[in-house]
Amino acid sequence: MNSREIQIGKVHIGGGLPIAVQTMCNTHTSDVEATLKQCREAAAAGCDIIRITVPSSSDVAHITKIRQTLRAEGIEIPIVADIHFSSQTALAVAPHVDKVRINPGNFHRDHAVAREKFARLIEVCKQNGTAIRIGLNHGSLGEYITNLYGNTPEAMARAAMEWLEMCLDNDFSQAVVSLKSSNTITMVEAYRTLVRMMEEAGLDYPLHVGVTEAGGGIPARMKSCAAIWTLLSEGIGDTIRVSLTEDPVNEVVVGRYLEARRSGRIVSTLRSVTVEAGKAIARYESPSLETLVLDFSCDFGKALLDKRLSDITLEGSYVADDGSVVDLAATSEGKELADELLQACRVRFYGPEYIACPGCGRTMYDLQGALAKVKERTKGLSGTVIAVMGCIVNGPGEMADADWGYVGEGKGMVSLYKGKERIRSHVPEAEAPDLLLSLIRDSQE
Repeated sequence: MNSREIQIGKVHIGGGLPIAVQTMCNTHTSDVEATLKQCREAAAAGCDIIRITVPSSSDVAHITKIRQTLRAEGIEIPIVADIHFSSQTALAVAPHVDKVRINPGNFHRDHAVAREKFARLIEVCKQNGTAIRIGLNHGSLGEYITNLYGNTPEAMARAAMEWLEMCLDNDFSQAVVSLKSSNTITMVEAYRTLVRMMEEAGLDYPLHVGVTEAGGGIPARMKSCAAIWTLLSEGIGDTIRVSLTEDPVNEVVVGRYLEARRSGRIVSTLRSVTVEAGKAIARYESPSLETLVLDFSCDFGKALLDKRLSDITLEGSYVADDGSVVDLAATSEGKELADELLQACRVRFYGPEYIACPGCGRTMYDLQGALAKVKERTKGLSGTVIAVMGCIVNGPGEMADADWGYVGEGKGMVSLYKGKERIRSHVPEAEAPDLLLSLIRDSQE
């Protein structure tokens, strides 16, 4: 896809330029010093664009101060305001940031009113030179579009097209769009569908690509790399965010790997591969486990997502942190990593799948700690999809693919969900992992 070039602060994306790497602060925006610290660390790690949540109008002053402080320090990295639901907050913050991320369909339940509010935001952004990201996530599309097309990749693409056409009609060129899902197949198909629709309509807005709520650790890296690289390898994507329930700097590291691979500066450590009857045997010699995971996911994710491969065996070696060489054939690690990639690409499930948001200024509890506890208690539940979400604002809506949900309420309490139905409220955090396990087991009897 040949996208137009747009400007976000002093960073340009699209138009064949190198992929821009993004991350998002997971601090409370009102904690200005903590947020500044994360911004400085992300910038030093090579991040191109940073997003900060603006939960309410009171946080407009905080994000404004953060941006002003960074500029005074000579850090010119663009700052993006993350807005959910409130068009008034979006209008208030737009003059003070480089980009506003919104889902216009969530501005109002009445679709006509949502369109009016979005048109007003476009005008304010035009007046202030502020870009807009139209960010549509699977599971949070709104009734208007899901009543017409269901909660599908097509619905995501059609919703995006409506808002992009409004940008075109209002002579607004500085827009970028994203269609994210925690389901790698849904995510890839949504972007492919949108590209077809944009090409048919003659639209060329750049695309922000990512897997939302990927979780943490190796599984999250595999999901993100398999799906993002599939699209980048097809020429789809101008800016990326790797969403991890970890330190934002870790997102930048993986993002920079993908950008370097796309530009040809990184060559895979794959040494040989044989394929027979849809089954592959891949052999690697990697300098680290992280390199092995990233290379393996990118090398074979597309074939698995497109169902050209049905199974894969991982052989070879990598260098451990202590300098020793780990022979994958001598341990169970090769099989475990292969199983993880097969699950990330939804070819075969060997254990539970975890969906987890990375956290942001709306998170009111220890999200990383909660994810670790939930994974430890539920690791034997094969084929079960469990979401661990940071807050009740958009968590329940965006865990559309989960069988069960664990959502922080704040003040030491958790809500538990079965599908999208909340079945327990105000559960103390210390009791919630065990109660979740008990509810899942009871439902399986």
